[in-house]
Amino acid sequence: MSYEVMLFYKFTPIEDPDKLARSQRAICEELGLLGRVLVAEEGLNGTLSGDARACQAYRDHMRQDPRFADIVFKVDPAEGHVFPRLSVKRKREIVHFGVEGAPKPWEKTGHRLSPREWFDMLGRDDVVVIDGRNDYEYEIGHFEGAVRPDVSTFREFPSWIERHKAEWRGKKVLTYCTGGIRCEKLSGYLMEQGIEEVYQLDGGIIMYGKDPEVQGRKFLGKCYVFDDRVAVRINQTEEDTVIAHCSLCGAPCDRYLNCGYLDCHRRFLCCEDCERRMHGFCSPACEAAALQRDRVDPRVRPLLAKACGASG
Repeated sequence: MSYEVMLFYKFTPIEDPDKLARSQRAICEELGLLGRVLVAEEGLNGTLSGDARACQAYRDHMRQDPRFADIVFKVDPAEGHVFPRLSVKRKREIVHFGVEGAPKPWEKTGHRLSPREWFDMLGRDDVVVIDGRNDYEYEIGHFEGAVRPDVSTFREFPSWIERHKAEWRGKKVLTYCTGGIRCEKLSGYLMEQGIEEVYQLDGGIIMYGKDPEVQGRKFLGKCYVFDDRVAVRINQTEEDTVIAHCSLCGAPCDRYLNCGYLDCHRRFLCCEDCERRMHGFCSPACEAAALQRDRVDPRVRPLLAKACGASG
């Protein structure tokens, strides 16, 4: 049985988001799909995994709805489900920006660049490339010369932009994110803040890596994804490299783990050797506290069992 992962979104006015959320849950449950779907008055945003035939049936179903007839699906093969469960939620926004009165993406957004156009723009003296993701996403992979945002959530971007927008006036500002959804809002907001030339990578990093012409060139490292894969390769050439480092030993590493202490669960870069050595925890203190308080993540219990077996 072959599996797929689908990443998709569509900004479009939704009159009854609750009704759409109910129908989304019903079709996903019927097809056995797992993942996340967010529904709001501004549209729909989802990432789902499932049997390839079920994923195709979902795509066919969505395109029968006039609101989503032109929705773009970014599809990758998978070895199995990359999500543990299904979550369908009604939200105020399908990607949380938190700015009242911000332009709607169907009203104002940056000029879209194809992968080839994006590649040609990178490296120009009159260009600023802004990574529209979070700092930990940037750490394991980003475009050459991209500005690292000092944010840990997307809703922190407005204040970050306020601090830096004067530096970008008079330049061409390029924005990118994983699949394109965050740039739909980010690029329009930048235009509202007085930046005249704003561009966005159409389809995001994921589609850039699939383009047969550019083959992901000028993307360094891996792309962080919000599922069990954690990171995926984008640069399909010999230039592909690991740019991040294990936070424990400093070895080249693009693996993120969550600390095995449930009351910590800190996301940290960790190589396979350190994962085994530290039993899946970010520090000895966290391991001791987890054992003492019986707050051990089930994921790390096999590592603890092996350690106990080795110690006799």
